[in-house]
Amino acid sequence: MLRSLVTSYLFLLLVSGCSSSTGSQGNAKQISGNPIFSGWYADPEGAILNKQYWIYPTYSAPYNQQVFFDAFSSMDLVNWTKHDRILDTANVKWARRAVWAPAIVEKEGKYYLFFGANDIQNNNEFGGIGVAVSDSPAGPFKDHLGKPLIDKFHNGAQPIDQFVFKDKDGQYYIIYGGWRHCNIVRLNNDFTGLIPYEDGTVFKEITPKEYVEGPFMFMRNGKYYFMWSEGGWTGPNYSVAYAIADSPFGPFERVGKILQQDSAIATGAGHHSVIHVAEKDKWFIVYHRRPLGETDGNHRVTCIDEMFFDEKGFIKPVKMTNKGVKKLTMQN
Repeated sequence: MLRSLVTSYLFLLLVSGCSSSTGSQGNAKQISGNPIFSGWYADPEGAILNKQYWIYPTYSAPYNQQVFFDAFSSMDLVNWTKHDRILDTANVKWARRAVWAPAIVEKEGKYYLFFGANDIQNNNEFGGIGVAVSDSPAGPFKDHLGKPLIDKFHNGAQPIDQFVFKDKDGQYYIIYGGWRHCNIVRLNNDFTGLIPYEDGTVFKEITPKEYVEGPFMFMRNGKYYFMWSEGGWTGPNYSVAYAIADSPFGPFERVGKILQQDSAIATGAGHHSVIHVAEKDKWFIVYHRRPLGETDGNHRVTCIDEMFFDEKGFIKPVKMTNKGVKKLTMQN
């Protein structure tokens, strides 16, 4: 009798284990958890493409090992599928290391992946912001230009941390910059070059107070929300702040921080992006953070939490969680 009970119990454990392990495909899992996928990943760009959620992060490792990008897709924000090496420096001959902070945009059936490479420190070094293209959000991505799109310092901005913003009139901009300076530039129609502004300039600086890097922009109720990271990326005080303006050119007066370390959850929370599910009017912040006790600068994980606004349109401080977000299935 005892043997029978033990056998039955083991069988139930096996069935339960199989059920939970395949639950990521069988919709058993209802909450994402944080981090949302395993591995050291940072600088996540979240997007909705082809009626799927996508996240494109930096592979968080020593610079000489950062020679590729992985991507992750989901139908529900909870169960994520990894797409290995969607871009590799083998296909971008000028990029040799420090491939950072991908930004994705779809245009006329093509997918364009913008990225920083080589971590150039001055105008005598070769590298900067490049762009790759694919027929699929899962890649593989091929070099679009054979050279960087932006390869010099302008207005003091290191050419990294690019975000591509589509304005309400259809114009695409790159908002980018490290070293405490941020520029906005106009892209041409095929993303092969930049368009001067009416005054003849190409690079307009829009740096707000306390800006360090990691810019992101979105629109809500006719207002432009400009977000960025503050502090040092290897430190516990890395954080996200924002401003609101009536134009993508500002002026952007800093409102305050909305994401920062929590001694009970994690440190180094920053370099984020935002996903807006318009049908549900749900907003999510996708960001990286450093698990408690980790001291290696590259030990960063990708997380997601819900983002809320108050009645005046200001972003409420984000409460970091270990549980993440509830399932929100993408409607086909």
